[in-house]
Amino acid sequence: MSDFIGRTAELQRLDQLYAARESAFVPIYGRRRIGKSELIVRFLHGKPAVYFLGKQATPELQRREFLVEAAAALDEPLLATFPADTWKRAFDAVVERWGDRSVKGKGKLVIALDEFQWMVAESPELPSVLQEAWDRRWRATGNVFLILCGSYLGFMEREVLGKKSPLFGRRTAQILLRPFDHREAARFHPGYAPADLARTRAICGGVPMYLRCFLPGRSVEQNIKAAILDEYSPLHREPEFLLREELREVEHYYAILMTLATGAAPSGEIAQRAGIAGRSIAYYLGQLVELGYLRRRYPLTGKPPVARHVRYELDDPLLRFWFRFVYPNGSILQKLGPDQAFAVRIRPELDSYYGTSFERLCREALPSIYEREGVSAGHEIGEYWDKHTQIDLVSLRDDAWTDLGECKWRPVRSVGALLDELDAKVARYPNPRGASIGRRIFTRHTPRERAPKRSRGSWHSLDDFYE
Repeated sequence: MSDFIGRTAELQRLDQLYAARESAFVPIYGRRRIGKSELIVRFLHGKPAVYFLGKQATPELQRREFLVEAAAALDEPLLATFPADTWKRAFDAVVERWGDRSVKGKGKLVIALDEFQWMVAESPELPSVLQEAWDRRWRATGNVFLILCGSYLGFMEREVLGKKSPLFGRRTAQILLRPFDHREAARFHPGYAPADLARTRAICGGVPMYLRCFLPGRSVEQNIKAAILDEYSPLHREPEFLLREELREVEHYYAILMTLATGAAPSGEIAQRAGIAGRSIAYYLGQLVELGYLRRRYPLTGKPPVARHVRYELDDPLLRFWFRFVYPNGSILQKLGPDQAFAVRIRPELDSYYGTSFERLCREALPSIYEREGVSAGHEIGEYWDKHTQIDLVSLRDDAWTDLGECKWRPVRSVGALLDELDAKVARYPNPRGASIGRRIFTRHTPRERAPKRSRGSWHSLDDFYE
Protein backbone atom coordinates (compact mmCIF):
# COMPACT_ATOMS: atom_id res chain seq x y z
CA MET A 1 0.00 0.00 0.00
CA SER A 2 2.92 2.37 0.70
CA ASP A 3 4.03 2.70 -2.96
CA PHE A 4 0.58 3.65 -4.29
CA ILE A 5 0.88 6.72 -6.55
CA GLY A 6 -1.78 9.20 -7.58
CA ARG A 7 -5.59 8.84 -7.81
CA THR A 8 -6.06 11.34 -4.99
CA ALA A 9 -9.26 12.86 -6.39
CA GLU A 10 -10.83 9.46 -7.02
CA LEU A 11 -10.04 8.19 -3.52
CA GLN A 12 -11.37 11.36 -1.94
CA ARG A 13 -14.64 11.02 -3.85
CA LEU A 14 -15.05 7.38 -2.84
CA ASP A 15 -14.33 8.20 0.81
CA GLN A 16 -16.89 11.02 0.74
CA LEU A 17 -19.56 8.65 -0.56
CA TYR A 18 -18.63 6.03 2.00
CA ALA A 19 -18.95 8.55 4.83
CA ALA A 20 -22.38 9.76 3.66
CA ARG A 21 -25.55 8.43 5.25
CA GLU A 22 -26.95 7.07 1.99
CA SER A 23 -26.02 3.85 0.20
CA ALA A 24 -23.80 4.33 -2.85
CA PHE A 25 -23.54 2.76 -6.29
CA VAL A 26 -20.38 3.64 -8.25
CA PRO A 27 -19.35 2.16 -11.62
CA ILE A 28 -15.58 2.32 -12.15
CA TYR A 29 -14.33 1.66 -15.65
CA GLY A 30 -11.33 2.19 -17.90
CA ARG A 31 -8.98 0.29 -20.18
CA ARG A 32 -6.93 -2.65 -18.97
CA ARG A 33 -3.83 -2.14 -16.79
CA ILE A 34 -4.93 1.37 -15.86
CA GLY A 35 -5.08 0.59 -12.13
CA LYS A 36 -8.81 0.09 -11.51
CA SER A 37 -8.36 -2.94 -9.28
CA GLU A 38 -5.49 -1.29 -7.40
CA LEU A 39 -7.65 1.79 -6.80
CA ILE A 40 -10.50 -0.37 -5.46
CA VAL A 41 -8.23 -2.40 -3.20
CA ARG A 42 -6.69 0.82 -1.88
CA PHE A 43 -10.17 2.20 -1.12
CA LEU A 44 -11.26 -1.05 0.57
CA HIS A 45 -8.33 -1.01 3.00
CA GLY A 46 -9.68 -1.03 6.54
CA LYS A 47 -13.32 -1.24 5.43
CA PRO A 48 -15.75 -4.19 5.62
CA ALA A 49 -15.81 -5.38 2.02
CA VAL A 50 -16.42 -8.29 -0.30
CA TYR A 51 -14.15 -8.05 -3.35
CA PHE A 52 -14.93 -10.49 -6.14
CA LEU A 53 -13.02 -10.80 -9.41
CA GLY A 54 -15.28 -12.04 -12.20
CA LYS A 55 -13.98 -14.66 -14.59
CA GLN A 56 -14.90 -16.85 -17.52
CA ALA A 57 -16.46 -19.62 -15.44
CA THR A 58 -19.91 -21.07 -14.84
CA PRO A 59 -22.38 -19.01 -12.80
CA GLU A 60 -22.48 -21.74 -10.15
CA LEU A 61 -18.72 -21.63 -9.67
CA GLN A 62 -18.67 -17.83 -9.53
CA ARG A 63 -21.50 -17.69 -6.98
CA ARG A 64 -19.75 -20.22 -4.78
CA GLU A 65 -16.48 -18.28 -4.92
CA PHE A 66 -18.33 -15.02 -4.15
CA LEU A 67 -19.86 -16.58 -1.03
CA VAL A 68 -16.51 -18.01 0.06
CA GLU A 69 -14.98 -14.53 -0.25
CA ALA A 70 -17.89 -13.05 1.70
CA ALA A 71 -17.55 -15.67 4.43
CA ALA A 72 -13.89 -14.79 4.93
CA ALA A 73 -14.42 -11.01 4.71
CA LEU A 74 -17.31 -10.94 7.18
CA ASP A 75 -16.08 -13.75 9.41
CA GLU A 76 -19.28 -15.67 8.72
CA PRO A 77 -18.23 -19.25 7.90
CA LEU A 78 -21.78 -20.41 7.16
CA LEU A 79 -21.96 -18.16 4.10
CA ALA A 80 -19.38 -20.37 2.38
CA THR A 81 -21.83 -23.27 2.26
CA PHE A 82 -25.03 -21.28 1.78
CA PRO A 83 -27.16 -23.00 -0.93
CA ALA A 84 -27.46 -20.08 -3.36
CA ASP A 85 -28.84 -21.26 -6.70
CA THR A 86 -29.28 -17.67 -7.98
CA TRP A 87 -27.35 -14.42 -7.72
CA LYS A 88 -30.33 -12.87 -5.96
CA ARG A 89 -30.11 -15.39 -3.14
CA ALA A 90 -26.33 -14.99 -2.91
CA PHE A 91 -26.47 -11.18 -2.65
CA ASP A 92 -29.40 -11.26 -0.23
CA ALA A 93 -27.64 -13.72 2.06
CA VAL A 94 -24.55 -11.54 2.32
CA VAL A 95 -26.28 -8.17 2.70
CA GLU A 96 -28.91 -9.44 5.13
CA ARG A 97 -26.23 -10.98 7.30
CA TRP A 98 -24.34 -7.70 7.25
CA GLY A 99 -27.52 -5.76 7.98
CA ASP A 100 -27.95 -7.67 11.19
CA ARG A 101 -24.57 -6.35 12.32
CA SER A 102 -24.44 -2.87 10.79
CA VAL A 103 -26.82 -1.43 13.37
CA LYS A 104 -23.98 -1.82 15.81
CA GLY A 105 -22.03 0.92 14.05
CA LYS A 106 -19.97 -1.13 11.62
CA GLY A 107 -20.62 1.22 8.67
CA LYS A 108 -21.34 0.33 5.04
CA LEU A 109 -20.60 -3.02 3.48
CA VAL A 110 -18.71 -2.59 0.20
CA ILE A 111 -19.53 -5.11 -2.52
CA ALA A 112 -16.98 -4.71 -5.33
CA LEU A 113 -17.58 -6.78 -8.47
CA ASP A 114 -14.47 -6.52 -10.63
CA GLU A 115 -14.36 -7.57 -14.31
CA PHE A 116 -18.13 -7.24 -14.28
CA GLN A 117 -18.35 -7.85 -18.03
CA TRP A 118 -17.22 -11.45 -17.56
CA MET A 119 -19.82 -12.04 -14.86
CA VAL A 120 -22.58 -10.74 -17.14
CA ALA A 121 -21.34 -12.84 -20.04
CA GLU A 122 -22.09 -15.95 -17.96
CA SER A 123 -25.13 -14.49 -16.12
CA PRO A 124 -26.94 -12.00 -18.40
CA GLU A 125 -29.59 -11.43 -15.73
CA LEU A 126 -27.11 -9.77 -13.34
CA PRO A 127 -27.87 -6.10 -14.20
CA SER A 128 -31.58 -6.75 -13.58
CA VAL A 129 -30.85 -8.62 -10.34
CA LEU A 130 -28.76 -5.72 -9.04
CA GLN A 131 -31.34 -3.17 -10.17
CA GLU A 132 -34.05 -4.94 -8.18
CA ALA A 133 -31.83 -5.29 -5.12
CA TRP A 134 -30.86 -1.62 -5.28
CA ASP A 135 -34.42 -0.32 -5.79
CA ARG A 136 -36.19 -2.54 -3.28
CA ARG A 137 -33.65 -3.01 -0.51
CA TRP A 138 -30.13 -1.59 -0.68
CA ARG A 139 -30.75 2.07 -1.49
CA ALA A 140 -33.10 2.56 1.48
CA THR A 141 -30.90 0.87 4.06
CA GLY A 142 -27.92 3.22 3.79
CA ASN A 143 -25.49 0.39 4.54
CA VAL A 144 -24.43 -0.84 1.06
CA PHE A 145 -21.68 0.52 -1.19
CA LEU A 146 -21.85 -1.22 -4.59
CA ILE A 147 -18.92 -0.98 -7.03
CA LEU A 148 -19.15 -2.41 -10.54
CA CYS A 149 -15.81 -2.39 -12.33
CA GLY A 150 -15.08 -3.22 -15.96
CA SER A 151 -12.30 -2.82 -18.51
CA TYR A 152 -14.40 -3.00 -21.67
CA LEU A 153 -15.50 0.60 -22.13
CA GLY A 154 -18.27 -0.14 -24.61
CA PHE A 155 -19.82 -2.75 -22.33
CA MET A 156 -19.79 -0.49 -19.28
CA GLU A 157 -21.27 2.42 -21.20
CA ARG A 158 -24.05 0.23 -22.65
CA GLU A 159 -24.86 -2.33 -19.96
CA VAL A 160 -24.26 -0.25 -16.80
CA LEU A 161 -24.46 3.44 -17.74
CA GLY A 162 -26.59 3.32 -20.91
CA LYS A 163 -30.25 4.27 -21.18
CA LYS A 164 -31.26 0.71 -22.07
CA SER A 165 -29.54 -0.76 -19.01
CA PRO A 166 -31.69 -1.76 -16.01
CA LEU A 167 -29.16 0.15 -13.89
CA PHE A 168 -29.52 3.41 -15.80
CA GLY A 169 -29.97 6.49 -13.63
CA ARG A 170 -29.20 4.71 -10.37
CA ARG A 171 -25.50 5.46 -9.98
CA THR A 172 -24.44 7.77 -7.18
CA ALA A 173 -21.26 8.68 -9.05
CA GLN A 174 -19.09 7.21 -11.77
CA ILE A 175 -15.35 7.06 -12.31
CA LEU A 176 -13.80 6.73 -15.75
CA LEU A 177 -10.22 5.98 -14.80
CA ARG A 178 -7.83 7.46 -17.32
CA PRO A 179 -4.08 7.07 -17.79
CA PHE A 180 -1.90 9.30 -15.63
CA ASP A 181 -1.07 12.67 -17.15
CA HIS A 182 2.57 13.44 -17.87
CA ARG A 183 3.18 15.09 -14.50
CA GLU A 184 1.70 12.25 -12.44
CA ALA A 185 3.53 9.67 -14.54
CA ALA A 186 6.80 11.49 -13.82
CA ARG A 187 6.44 10.55 -10.13
CA PHE A 188 7.39 6.96 -11.03
CA HIS A 189 10.86 8.11 -12.12
CA PRO A 190 11.82 11.07 -9.93
CA GLY A 191 15.49 10.96 -10.97
CA TYR A 192 14.88 11.20 -14.70
CA ALA A 193 15.66 14.36 -16.65
CA PRO A 194 12.72 15.83 -18.64
CA ALA A 195 13.94 14.28 -21.91
CA ASP A 196 13.98 10.80 -20.35
CA LEU A 197 10.54 11.39 -18.82
CA ALA A 198 9.31 12.20 -22.33
CA ARG A 199 10.97 9.08 -23.76
CA THR A 200 9.42 6.91 -21.06
CA ARG A 201 6.01 8.42 -21.73
CA ALA A 202 6.41 7.65 -25.44
CA ILE A 203 6.62 3.96 -24.54
CA CYS A 204 4.69 3.44 -21.29
CA GLY A 205 2.15 6.24 -21.60
CA GLY A 206 0.33 6.85 -18.35
CA VAL A 207 -0.35 3.20 -17.51
CA PRO A 208 0.82 2.43 -13.95
CA MET A 209 1.74 -1.19 -14.60
CA TYR A 210 3.99 -0.27 -17.51
CA LEU A 211 5.59 2.62 -15.66
CA ARG A 212 6.48 0.30 -12.78
CA CYS A 213 8.23 -2.06 -15.20
CA PHE A 214 10.66 0.75 -16.11
CA LEU A 215 12.91 0.75 -13.05
CA PRO A 216 14.10 4.19 -11.89
CA GLY A 217 17.69 3.00 -11.49
CA ARG A 218 18.06 2.12 -15.18
CA SER A 219 18.41 4.32 -18.23
CA VAL A 220 15.53 4.36 -20.71
CA GLU A 221 17.55 2.25 -23.14
CA GLN A 222 18.30 -0.31 -20.44
CA ASN A 223 14.63 -0.44 -19.50
CA ILE A 224 13.58 -1.02 -23.11
CA LYS A 225 15.92 -4.00 -23.33
CA ALA A 226 15.14 -5.43 -19.89
CA ALA A 227 11.38 -4.81 -19.70
CA ILE A 228 10.31 -5.24 -23.35
CA LEU A 229 12.90 -6.84 -25.62
CA ASP A 230 14.01 -9.68 -23.32
CA GLU A 231 11.75 -12.66 -24.06
CA TYR A 232 11.28 -13.31 -20.32
CA SER A 233 10.48 -9.70 -19.47
CA PRO A 234 7.07 -8.57 -18.16
CA LEU A 235 6.08 -6.55 -21.24
CA HIS A 236 7.55 -8.71 -24.00
CA ARG A 237 4.18 -10.36 -24.78
CA GLU A 238 1.88 -7.89 -23.07
CA PRO A 239 0.09 -6.76 -26.27
CA GLU A 240 -0.57 -10.40 -27.20
CA PHE A 241 -2.13 -11.04 -23.80
CA LEU A 242 -4.28 -7.91 -24.02
CA LEU A 243 -5.65 -8.71 -27.46
CA ARG A 244 -6.22 -12.44 -26.94
CA GLU A 245 -7.93 -11.79 -23.63
CA GLU A 246 -10.61 -9.56 -25.15
CA LEU A 247 -10.85 -10.35 -28.88
CA ARG A 248 -11.39 -13.09 -31.41
CA GLU A 249 -9.80 -13.28 -34.86
CA VAL A 250 -6.73 -11.57 -33.46
CA GLU A 251 -4.91 -11.88 -36.77
CA HIS A 252 -7.16 -9.14 -38.20
CA TYR A 253 -6.43 -6.88 -35.25
CA TYR A 254 -2.71 -7.55 -35.58
CA ALA A 255 -2.86 -6.47 -39.23
CA ILE A 256 -4.68 -3.25 -38.29
CA LEU A 257 -2.28 -2.40 -35.48
CA MET A 258 0.75 -3.10 -37.67
CA THR A 259 -0.70 -0.75 -40.26
CA LEU A 260 -1.19 2.02 -37.69
CA ALA A 261 2.12 1.57 -35.86
CA THR A 262 3.84 4.04 -38.18
CA GLY A 263 1.07 6.65 -38.27
CA ALA A 264 -2.62 7.47 -38.48
CA ALA A 265 -4.67 6.48 -41.53
CA PRO A 266 -8.28 6.61 -42.78
CA SER A 267 -10.38 3.45 -42.56
CA GLY A 268 -10.26 2.73 -46.29
CA GLU A 269 -6.47 2.82 -46.35
CA ILE A 270 -6.29 0.63 -43.25
CA ALA A 271 -8.58 -1.96 -44.86
CA GLN A 272 -6.49 -2.00 -48.03
CA ARG A 273 -3.12 -2.26 -46.29
CA ALA A 274 -4.35 -4.81 -43.72
CA GLY A 275 -6.12 -6.96 -46.32
CA ILE A 276 -9.53 -6.73 -44.66
CA ALA A 277 -12.82 -6.35 -46.54
CA GLY A 278 -14.06 -2.78 -46.53
CA ARG A 279 -17.44 -3.81 -45.12
CA SER A 280 -15.78 -5.41 -42.08
CA ILE A 281 -13.19 -2.79 -41.19
CA ALA A 282 -15.63 -0.58 -39.25
CA TYR A 283 -16.39 -3.46 -36.85
CA TYR A 284 -12.73 -4.17 -36.10
CA LEU A 285 -11.85 -0.51 -35.68
CA GLY A 286 -14.87 -0.03 -33.40
CA GLN A 287 -13.76 -2.88 -31.15
CA LEU A 288 -10.30 -1.38 -30.75
CA VAL A 289 -11.74 2.06 -30.04
CA GLU A 290 -14.05 0.63 -27.36
CA LEU A 291 -11.09 -1.07 -25.69
CA GLY A 292 -9.26 2.27 -25.58
CA TYR A 293 -6.44 1.23 -27.92
CA LEU A 294 -7.38 3.40 -30.92
CA ARG A 295 -8.85 6.87 -31.22
CA ARG A 296 -10.41 8.84 -34.05
CA ARG A 297 -8.73 12.02 -35.27
CA TYR A 298 -9.86 14.78 -37.57
CA PRO A 299 -8.52 18.19 -38.66
CA LEU A 300 -9.47 20.68 -35.96
CA THR A 301 -10.98 23.91 -37.31
CA GLY A 302 -14.15 24.45 -35.28
CA LYS A 303 -16.39 22.98 -37.96
CA PRO A 304 -17.98 19.51 -37.57
CA PRO A 305 -15.63 16.83 -38.92
CA VAL A 306 -16.29 15.34 -42.33
CA ALA A 307 -16.36 11.52 -42.33
CA ARG A 308 -13.81 11.22 -45.14
CA HIS A 309 -11.32 13.30 -43.12
CA VAL A 310 -11.40 11.03 -40.06
CA ARG A 311 -8.25 9.04 -39.38
CA TYR A 312 -7.57 6.33 -36.84
CA GLU A 313 -4.52 6.46 -34.59
CA LEU A 314 -2.92 3.92 -32.28
CA ASP A 315 -3.52 5.70 -28.99
CA ASP A 316 -1.75 3.30 -26.62
CA PRO A 317 2.00 4.03 -26.54
CA LEU A 318 3.09 0.51 -25.62
CA LEU A 319 1.07 -1.01 -28.45
CA ARG A 320 2.46 1.62 -30.80
CA PHE A 321 6.04 0.83 -29.76
CA TRP A 322 5.50 -2.93 -29.76
CA PHE A 323 3.90 -3.14 -33.20
CA ARG A 324 6.53 -0.86 -34.66
CA PHE A 325 9.66 -2.37 -33.12
CA VAL A 326 9.03 -5.69 -31.37
CA TYR A 327 6.47 -7.69 -33.34
CA PRO A 328 8.03 -7.15 -36.79
CA ASN A 329 11.53 -7.90 -35.40
CA GLY A 330 10.69 -11.11 -33.54
CA SER A 331 13.10 -13.26 -35.55
CA ILE A 332 15.96 -10.77 -35.16
CA LEU A 333 15.37 -10.60 -31.41
CA GLN A 334 15.56 -14.37 -31.16
CA LYS A 335 18.70 -14.51 -33.28
CA LEU A 336 20.68 -11.53 -31.98
CA GLY A 337 19.27 -10.94 -28.50
CA PRO A 338 18.05 -7.62 -27.02
CA ASP A 339 21.35 -5.68 -27.15
CA GLN A 340 22.25 -6.28 -30.78
CA ALA A 341 18.67 -6.19 -32.03
CA PHE A 342 18.22 -2.82 -30.34
CA ALA A 343 21.38 -1.47 -31.97
CA VAL A 344 20.52 -2.75 -35.45
CA ARG A 345 16.74 -2.41 -35.73
CA ILE A 346 15.49 0.00 -33.08
CA ARG A 347 18.04 2.69 -32.25
CA PRO A 348 18.25 4.04 -35.86
CA GLU A 349 14.48 4.74 -35.92
CA LEU A 350 13.92 5.60 -32.27
CA ASP A 351 14.45 9.35 -32.53
CA SER A 352 11.80 9.55 -35.25
CA TYR A 353 9.42 7.62 -33.01
CA TYR A 354 10.12 9.97 -30.11
CA GLY A 355 9.48 12.94 -32.38
CA THR A 356 5.95 11.80 -33.21
CA SER A 357 5.28 11.03 -29.56
CA PHE A 358 6.59 14.49 -28.61
CA GLU A 359 3.79 16.07 -30.65
CA ARG A 360 1.23 14.19 -28.56
CA LEU A 361 2.99 15.24 -25.36
CA CYS A 362 2.88 18.92 -26.41
CA ARG A 363 -0.86 18.72 -26.99
CA GLU A 364 -1.27 17.08 -23.60
CA ALA A 365 0.91 19.62 -21.78
CA LEU A 366 -0.71 22.75 -23.21
CA PRO A 367 -3.57 22.89 -20.61
CA SER A 368 -1.04 23.02 -17.76
CA ILE A 369 0.78 25.81 -19.59
CA TYR A 370 -2.52 27.67 -19.94
CA GLU A 371 -3.05 27.25 -16.21
CA ARG A 372 0.30 28.88 -15.43
CA GLU A 373 -0.44 31.66 -17.89
CA GLY A 374 -3.82 32.39 -16.30
CA VAL A 375 -5.81 31.33 -19.37
CA SER A 376 -9.18 30.18 -18.03
CA ALA A 377 -11.10 29.91 -21.31
CA GLY A 378 -12.37 26.52 -22.37
CA HIS A 379 -10.46 24.92 -25.21
CA GLU A 380 -10.31 21.98 -27.59
CA ILE A 381 -6.86 20.74 -28.56
CA GLY A 382 -5.93 18.71 -31.60
CA GLU A 383 -4.11 19.15 -34.89
CA TYR A 384 -4.77 20.09 -38.50
CA TRP A 385 -3.87 18.64 -41.86
CA ASP A 386 -4.84 18.93 -45.50
CA LYS A 387 -3.19 18.13 -48.81
CA HIS A 388 -0.73 21.00 -48.46
CA THR A 389 0.11 21.41 -44.79
CA GLN A 390 0.42 19.69 -41.42
CA ILE A 391 0.06 21.67 -38.17
CA ASP A 392 1.21 19.73 -35.10
CA LEU A 393 -0.95 21.55 -32.54
CA VAL A 394 -4.23 23.44 -32.77
CA SER A 395 -6.06 24.83 -29.76
CA LEU A 396 -9.49 26.39 -30.26
CA ARG A 397 -10.19 28.59 -27.26
CA ASP A 398 -13.58 29.92 -26.22
CA ASP A 399 -12.20 33.46 -25.96
CA ALA A 400 -12.04 33.84 -29.78
CA TRP A 401 -8.37 32.83 -29.82
CA THR A 402 -6.68 29.96 -31.67
CA ASP A 403 -3.17 28.73 -30.87
CA LEU A 404 -1.20 27.02 -33.63
CA GLY A 405 1.97 25.19 -32.69
CA GLU A 406 5.04 23.53 -34.16
CA CYS A 407 6.71 20.69 -32.20
CA LYS A 408 10.40 19.85 -32.73
CA TRP A 409 12.04 16.95 -30.92
CA ARG A 410 15.28 17.15 -32.90
CA PRO A 411 17.71 20.05 -32.27
CA VAL A 412 16.68 23.37 -33.80
CA ARG A 413 19.33 24.50 -36.27
CA SER A 414 17.79 27.86 -37.13
CA VAL A 415 15.27 29.71 -34.99
CA GLY A 416 14.46 32.06 -37.85
CA ALA A 417 13.76 29.21 -40.26
CA LEU A 418 11.49 27.55 -37.72
CA LEU A 419 9.53 30.77 -37.24
CA ASP A 420 9.19 31.17 -41.01
CA GLU A 421 7.94 27.59 -41.26
CA LEU A 422 5.24 28.22 -38.65
CA ASP A 423 4.26 31.52 -40.28
CA ALA A 424 3.73 29.72 -43.58
CA LYS A 425 1.50 27.14 -41.90
CA VAL A 426 -0.49 29.84 -40.10
CA ALA A 427 -1.17 31.48 -43.48
CA ARG A 428 -2.59 28.18 -44.81
CA TYR A 429 -4.80 27.45 -41.80
CA PRO A 430 -8.47 28.01 -42.80
CA ASN A 431 -9.52 29.72 -39.49
CA PRO A 432 -13.28 29.57 -40.17
CA ARG A 433 -14.04 31.20 -36.81
CA GLY A 434 -12.08 34.31 -37.72
CA ALA A 435 -10.21 33.99 -34.42
CA SER A 436 -7.01 35.75 -33.46
CA ILE A 437 -4.04 33.44 -34.05
CA GLY A 438 -1.32 32.77 -31.49
CA ARG A 439 1.92 30.99 -32.34
CA ARG A 440 3.62 28.47 -30.06
CA ILE A 441 6.83 26.55 -30.64
CA PHE A 442 7.70 23.48 -28.57
CA THR A 443 11.25 22.10 -28.48
CA ARG A 444 13.05 19.46 -26.46
CA HIS A 445 15.59 22.01 -25.23
CA THR A 446 15.55 25.79 -25.23
CA PRO A 447 17.50 26.84 -28.35
CA ARG A 448 20.77 28.68 -27.72
CA GLU A 449 19.88 31.09 -30.49
CA ARG A 450 17.42 33.67 -29.26
CA ALA A 451 14.19 34.29 -31.11
CA PRO A 452 14.22 37.58 -33.03
CA LYS A 453 12.34 40.50 -31.52
CA ARG A 454 9.81 40.37 -34.34
CA SER A 455 8.63 36.97 -33.10
CA ARG A 456 5.11 36.97 -31.74
CA GLY A 457 5.25 33.34 -30.71
CA SER A 458 5.66 31.65 -27.33
CA TRP A 459 8.52 29.21 -26.85
CA HIS A 460 8.25 26.13 -24.62
CA SER A 461 10.66 23.33 -23.77
CA LEU A 462 10.34 20.08 -21.84
CA ASP A 463 11.43 21.93 -18.71
CA ASP A 464 8.13 23.86 -18.94
CA PHE A 465 6.16 20.60 -19.08
CA TYR A 466 7.58 19.23 -15.83
CA GLU A 467 7.74 22.33 -13.64
